[in-house]
Amino acid sequence: MDILSNLLIPIVNLDLLMLIAVGTFAGIYVGAIPGLSVTMAVSILISFTFSWEVYPALALMIGIYMGGVYGGSRTAILLNIPGAPSAIATALDGFPMAQQGRAGEAIGIVTVVSFIGGFIGIFALGAFAPLLSDFAIGFQPRDFMLLAVMGILLVGSLSGDSLVKGIFAGALGIGVGAVGMDPLTIQDRFVFGIDELRGGISFVAVMIGLFGVSEALIQLHSIHTPAVRQKITGIIPSWSKVRKHLPLGLQTSTIGTIVGALPGTGGDIAALMAYDHAKRVTRKPEVPFGKGAIEGLVAPETANNAAVGGAFIPMLTLGIPGDAVTAIMIGALFIHGLNPGPMLMIEQPDMFWFIVSSLALANIFMLIFGLTGIRLFVRIVELPRTVLLPVIMVLSIVGAHAVNNSLTDVYWMLGFGVLGYFMRLYGYPLAPIILGVILSRLLDDNWRRAIISEREDFGAMMMGIFTSPLSLCLFLAVVMILITNSPWWTRWRARKAAE
Repeated sequence: MDILSNLLIPIVNLDLLMLIAVGTFAGIYVGAIPGLSVTMAVSILISFTFSWEVYPALALMIGIYMGGVYGGSRTAILLNIPGAPSAIATALDGFPMAQQGRAGEAIGIVTVVSFIGGFIGIFALGAFAPLLSDFAIGFQPRDFMLLAVMGILLVGSLSGDSLVKGIFAGALGIGVGAVGMDPLTIQDRFVFGIDELRGGISFVAVMIGLFGVSEALIQLHSIHTPAVRQKITGIIPSWSKVRKHLPLGLQTSTIGTIVGALPGTGGDIAALMAYDHAKRVTRKPEVPFGKGAIEGLVAPETANNAAVGGAFIPMLTLGIPGDAVTAIMIGALFIHGLNPGPMLMIEQPDMFWFIVSSLALANIFMLIFGLTGIRLFVRIVELPRTVLLPVIMVLSIVGAHAVNNSLTDVYWMLGFGVLGYFMRLYGYPLAPIILGVILSRLLDDNWRRAIISEREDFGAMMMGIFTSPLSLCLFLAVVMILITNSPWWTRWRARKAAE
């Protein structure tokens, strides 16, 4: 009964309900603008809500968080500029659908599957939080290292037609991610005496340049070509279509929840892993992946929204943030005199259940606002290119500058935009570069923590992998991914299919 009364707190209070709705609406549009991240919006909110009661402050932050994660898919589909790294995989199939005049259908299916993925993550938070937090806290540095290796092997799924070009792009991304001061030894790496490089290169600036500026430059080739007229029908997907993709959505939501619960990961890694999973398990998609496959939208969008609920699991049960946004929320809870961690659920269970129900309400508002604004949004891609291209450039420059309020990030963004333009001309995929930048730090840090914890004994570290059930499972998963990416496996699958 207490649980029910706590769950009803934001439902029966109109002020809290309005704050969640306003936060979700604002989050969708903040998330849609590249560079204006949810992390930034929530951190700015702390200064405004400092003197508020804890319930209204959390209600607004939760709304922005849930709306912002979904909002990143809008510009990914319409302009090929992911609003956030978690929407990179969405652009791979979403933008081809917009080029075919199916932007309304793409945003509609993304909205519905985001709602489904979000609820699965929230259900896991409410039902299995202690269990999943024990699982997440059991990860050792060697396990995070293996997880990063698994992530890097996703380059095979993001490479398009040429694995060699994909590997080159992934390696370039890892090199870019290694620039700056070493966080363990404070030594400069690939800095070449340039002070601006000591802080590293922002992967958001890299992402905006590679996707936004290069897209504007590519579209200059066809500046006088009439825009593709979009079909504004079929926005709400049929039940048969949802049911067809529901099994995949459930699988990728589970991936998103688990990856989201691992501290230091988040929705971007979850979405990329889910996309790779979809390519492996989908035998006969109606359209090939990368050409507008619905499965290529279902997998990343269910996963990154499920990761929201997952990120709250270690935060509320262990006091460890699942991602950057929950790290800021921990700070907000401390400001209001609360102590997130194992004792929170015992001493103040009302706070736990308030967050669960607020997330559920934000998810419902996301569905409502997401579906009602599609008709206006898709008109963006029908604008003449002479209008659209300056809009893309302005959004890119504003977004890159907003990351750190630094002109240096704008220069990096423009440089990577030119690089991305030539890479696209010569058929090099861009997504593996972002994958490399995101995973470079995770791999580097955890490799060295793992080897230092074994006193730099490589044999002892490998033995630890084989004596730990969790490490062994991850290691076998890495081996399995390597095997299934091999030419031998491809030939065997082709032979079996022919029989």
